[in-house]
Formats: sequence, structure tokens, C-alpha cells
Amino acid sequence: MTNTPRKTLIVITGPTGSGKSALAVELAKTLGCHIISADSRQIYKYIPIGTAAPTPDQLNAVPHHFVATLSLDSPYSAARFEADVMKLLPALWQSSDYAIMCGGSMMYIDAVVNGIDDLPDISPEIRQAAMDIYTSRGIDAIRTKLQEIDPDYYRIVDLNNHKRIIHAIEISLQAGVPYSSLRTGTKRTRPFNILKFAIDYPRQELFDRINARVDAMIEAGMEQEAAAVFHLRHLNSLNTVGYKELFAMMEGKMDRATAIPRIAKNTRVYAKKQLTWMKKSPDIIMLPPENAFTTALNIISHENSNSFRNCHSG
Repeated sequence: MTNTPRKTLIVITGPTGSGKSALAVELAKTLGCHIISADSRQIYKYIPIGTAAPTPDQLNAVPHHFVATLSLDSPYSAARFEADVMKLLPALWQSSDYAIMCGGSMMYIDAVVNGIDDLPDISPEIRQAAMDIYTSRGIDAIRTKLQEIDPDYYRIVDLNNHKRIIHAIEISLQAGVPYSSLRTGTKRTRPFNILKFAIDYPRQELFDRINARVDAMIEAGMEQEAAAVFHLRHLNSLNTVGYKELFAMMEGKMDRATAIPRIAKNTRVYAKKQLTWMKKSPDIIMLPPENAFTTALNIISHENSNSFRNCHSG
């Protein structure tokens, strides 16, 4: 009796501006599979320019999932993403041996690849209550609140990272127990193969690409896109690089000549964080920019051949 080779989830990750989407589309067309977007902002409607969402041509070329599916006021999380992807994959496996997950949202990638602790969904009331502590009284207030309700996590969290502090407060308040008590750190076993790729641009070339992309976004109408959702600027979905700077410009807090370079600067800072995260994942295969597609395809074919031989040996 022979076994059937396991399916393969191909992860295309890496820093913003590194060409992930184009590579994913070319691979998906060749392999005949779907693309799952692992981007915490592309999942929202009405903001395709600022989130560098797949173009209409790319969406038409390959079926995409989790792109422009939620309204801006809909809460979403890495835990929900993991559950949604794991529910979707069996259907995708019926028509292909492959699926591609493409994106740079680090927590979303980790949630699907490694699993995530079972955490409660945050109600709008709890989310607002936690945010109100920060907006009304500042970072010292949320530090104090976290120390009060979860002293163990307080001792290890980056106390300058207000988002992580607020997240821990939200979970603790929603669950009724300290966030630290719910963190197991256990890596889950997946019933499919995983191959992870990223395009390895030299840092300065990557930053030049980011600068050029910001200019292209502005040229494509990102200011008008931001103006159309300005009245929703309090939402978490719009608390992201690009919109924050443009909203500040629209509120008169900075001029245009400052806001646009600031978008590029803050995008480069985010890219550095993504690169740091990648260093913690030695299983990511770095692809040369000049032939990323052919290199990735050769590796995928080789891995598939090995899987087939292993399942039919003996």
C-alpha cells in the first residue's frame, strides 16, 4: 500500500516592497493554485493603494483569498486568520497539490505556520476601553494597568511597544485571566509541507524600492483614498503607516512636504522589523532577486520529487 504525498503550503514572505505579490502570482499561475493573502491590512475594503493590494490584473490572473473582504470597522486578528486559513486549505487541496500564502504580516504568517495560542476575540467595548487608557493618559498608564493585571507579562514585554501592551490588556480583560497564563508557545504540527521563501534584496536597494513605491502610491491617488476614509481614522484598521501620516497632514499637524517623506521613512522602519523577524526563521529560503521565480520553482519541484519518492519507497 502506498501513501499519497502531502500537500504543500508555499509561503512567500519578506519585507514590504520586496516583490512578494508578483512572485506569488507567477508561481501560482505555473503551479495552478490559489493565493492566500497574509496581510493584516489588505483584508480590508476601500484601501487598496495604501496597502499595496494585488492589482486588478493580478486578481484576475489567480484566485486570491482574504483581499478586500472586510469592512474597515470589522475586528480581525491573527488567531482568526489561522482558523480561517486552516478551514480554507482542505478545499484548496482538492484542486491542487499547492497553495501559496503571500504577505508580510509577521503574526499572521507565524499563526498559520506554527499555530497560535487559543485567545478570545476582543469585543469592541474591551478594545475601546483599553485604547482609551492609552489615548487619555498615555503609555505610563497602560504600563501601570498591565503591571496590575498581568505582572508576569509586564516583566518580559517591551515596555516601549504600546501595541503589545494594549493587546495584553485586551486579552486579560476579555479572558478574565492574565494574558501570560494563556501563552503556551507550543508549536503545532501541520498535516502539510511548508516551504518558506523571501526575495533577498540588498538593504539599500530594498529601501530605494520602498521610496519609489511610496512615490507611486501618491501618484496613484493615495491621498484621495485617505481623504475618503478620514472620518474613520479612529479605527484600528487604519492605524497603519501611510494613513497615519496623511491623516496628520489633513488635521494640520504636519505639512505635505513632511508627511510623504515620513511615510517612506516609517515604511523603511517597518521593513527593518520584518527583516529582524526573518532572522528568527532560519527555514526561510532567500531567493536572488534576478531569478527568484526560477530558483523557487526549482526548489519546489525538487521538494515535490523527494516527497513523492519518500511516500512510495519500500
